[in-house]
Amino acid sequence: MSWLPTLITETPEEGFDLAIKLSRMAVKKTQPNDEIRQRLRPIYENDADSLTMVSHVVATNYQTVAAANNYWRK
Repeated sequence: MSWLPTLITETPEEGFDLAIKLSRMAVKKTQPNDEIRQRLRPIYENDADSLTMVSHVVATNYQTVAAANNYWRK
């Protein structure tokens, strides 16, 4: 089974969780070496600019999920 079988979620909160997962998977796929990711983490987890950029990526992914879910309007 695919790690991403669908963009459809039941609630906006589930959609936000999916947006975070999409963002994390993008990092994992662009840097598949776990050792390198672990070594880099202390650098960006203490950098306000990096954290702001992460928020932007998650927000962009959330827009995608929200659109796929018709903004949870029936």
